[in-house]
Amino acid sequence: MKSDIHPEYRYVVFQDTSSDLRFLTRSTIDTRETVEWEDGKTYPLAKVEISSESHPFYTGKQILVDSGGRVERFRRRYAKVGSSETKKAPKPTSEA
Repeated sequence: MKSDIHPEYRYVVFQDTSSDLRFLTRSTIDTRETVEWEDGKTYPLAKVEISSESHPFYTGKQILVDSGGRVERFRRRYAKVGSSETKKAPKPTSEA
């Protein structure tokens, strides 16, 4: 590998601003802030708006919105698949 072309891979503290969850992991993200971690060392701080702690999918608060009845239209359209109505007639063979 060429030297001096890869970003620095280091420990970074990520903070979820909506739930105040903080976790330490390795990353190449550039940050301007630093924070002192539980081990007494200072690490770069990256603030994020959402993480698994606050994301509706992981917290069980996700609401599925069916805009415009898409799911029902799909079910109606494909309800006939497999029924005798939609089976194609055999193609006529050419007689030589």
